[in-house]
Amino acid sequence: MEALPPTLTSACEQPLLYDGTTRLYMSYVCPYAQRAWITRNYKGLQEEIKLVPMDLADKPAWYKKVYPKYQVPAMEHNKKIIGESLDLIRLVIQLVISGSSKQRFAVELLGYSDAFNRALLDGLRSKGPVTAEAVAALDKIDSSLSKFDDGPFFLGQFSLVDIAYVPFIDGFQMFFAGIKNYDITRGRVHMQTFTEVIQLTFSLTYFDRVS
Repeated sequence: MEALPPTLTSACEQPLLYDGTTRLYMSYVCPYAQRAWITRNYKGLQEEIKLVPMDLADKPAWYKKVYPKYQVPAMEHNKKIIGESLDLIRLVIQLVISGSSKQRFAVELLGYSDAFNRALLDGLRSKGPVTAEAVAALDKIDSSLSKFDDGPFFLGQFSLVDIAYVPFIDGFQMFFAGIKNYDITRGRVHMQTFTEVIQLTFSLTYFDRVS
C-alpha cells in the first residue's frame, strides 16, 4: 500500500519545479482533486506521478506561482502545468477507451458532469422538497447507467467516467439523506447497484474518508 505524503501548509517549502518529476497538486478531501487522484491510482501510476497534497484552508503562497488559479488539482508534466480535473481525465480517456460509441458517450457524460453537480447542489440548498431539476438530473444518471449491459458502470466496465462522478454521487447520497431525508437511489435500480458496487470496491463512504 502506498504511503501517503503529509499535507503541506503555508509553512512548508516548495518542492523542486520542472525537474522531470510529474506531480499532482491536490487535496485529499477535495472531490475535484479526488477525480485526478483516483485516475492516477486506477492507471497504476503511483510511481510515475507524485502527490503534493495541500491544506485548502492554509495553502502555501508559492503554489499561486506554480498555478495562478490557486486551485486543485493541477499537474506538473513535461515542464507544463495542467489544471481542471475533467481536462486531466480527458487527456487519459482518449488513450484508454476503445470503441467509438463508448468514446462518444464518455465525452458526453464528462461534459454533463458539472451540470449534474450544479443541479444537485441547488437541490440541497433549496427549501422544501427536492427540486424537479435535481430529480431530473438523478434520473438522467440512472438512465445513463443502463446504456451498456456488460457491467454496472457508465461504460459497462469501470472507467475514467466513473471516476469523474464517484466522489460527487457518494457525497450527494450522504448529504441528501441527512439534509433532505431523501434517498437518491430509491426507485433508481441502476444507480443503486452502482453505488453499492462503488462502496464495496472502495470500502469507505465519503464521511469515512474525510473524518
